[in-house]
Amino acid sequence: MTISPIFVFLLFYFCGVNIHQKYILRCIELAKKGLGTTAPNPMVGCVIVHQNTIIGEGFTDPYGGSHAEVNAINSVADKELLKEASLYVTLEPCSHYGKTPPCADLIAKYRLKEVFIGLQDPHDKVAGKGIQKLKEAGCKVTVGILKEQCREHHKRFLTFQEKKRPYIILKWAESNDGFLAPEKSLRNSNPEPFWISNPYSKQLVHQWRSQEQAILVGTRTVLEDNPKLTTREWSGKNPVRVVLDRDLKIDADHHVLDKSEQTIVLTSVDDASKYVEGVNYEVIDFSQSLAQQICEVLHQHDITSVIVEGGAQMLQTFINAHMWDEARVFKGIIDFKKGLPAPRLQGTLQHQEQILTDTLSIYRND
Repeated sequence: MTISPIFVFLLFYFCGVNIHQKYILRCIELAKKGLGTTAPNPMVGCVIVHQNTIIGEGFTDPYGGSHAEVNAINSVADKELLKEASLYVTLEPCSHYGKTPPCADLIAKYRLKEVFIGLQDPHDKVAGKGIQKLKEAGCKVTVGILKEQCREHHKRFLTFQEKKRPYIILKWAESNDGFLAPEKSLRNSNPEPFWISNPYSKQLVHQWRSQEQAILVGTRTVLEDNPKLTTREWSGKNPVRVVLDRDLKIDADHHVLDKSEQTIVLTSVDDASKYVEGVNYEVIDFSQSLAQQICEVLHQHDITSVIVEGGAQMLQTFINAHMWDEARVFKGIIDFKKGLPAPRLQGTLQHQEQILTDTLSIYRND
């Protein structure tokens, strides 16, 4: 991709962006192409520059595939230029063997003269070892370019590594007068979702599902709505379905147990004879902190991000435990007058927009 000289000038003139920051910004832009596909690996972007010209670019392949640095190096037509080139990357190159060889070794092999890194990788198998390998190979290494922007970009991976839990997104839709659902007398007898938000908001929610690794709901939500929890309104990978079902009240006729997608059921029932074949069951202690235990189970399953979609009790459980990172709240135009009250939280409003008749507010737990 050719970056417009006018765009570069405007960055330099109005934002005080230097040349190294410009290339890290491009790395972040590239890295976003991996959203929803790379986890539990981080979505990394990489740019290779020779004499102020980008000669190679790459981002992380879907999990199990090549890393950003490998793709960027492979995209360079004339490999002889690499020994006089600089490499820019959002996160420290890995230094260990996993599903792929160490990226630091490949960079050292081609003898790139300079490496500019947004963030040091906190993963215990990397944590500065990649930087050390590069320095020992003769590379000049600079760390911390646009550090805060890179931290924001890698928020899922960093939360998983540093807090030992997934990045938690709370999501709900509430009526104009603050209810999640009307009283039961206003609902159909057959289990089905009661839509507060409009079809465009619904499609956006399905896009969000394609971007995160898992989606979490409680027993009541499944029994009352019988949701599929898929991305059927958007093109993308379906999330892992995580269901809280203390006493195994949900039977195999419900969509979440149809075995079409990976599903984890959290229960108190330690009796495999009552489990649905093909569904993963995890036993937890419902007398202890549920939010903490749910996060521990998801961490064990290498799930780096989760959308908590309901119901009200589930959402409030995470709010009360102060274990959430974002809340995405739709407010519709319908009034229920009576019903199930929406959760209440304290957070910093980061963004607000209109989606036709709906108001979307995004909060951060700072």
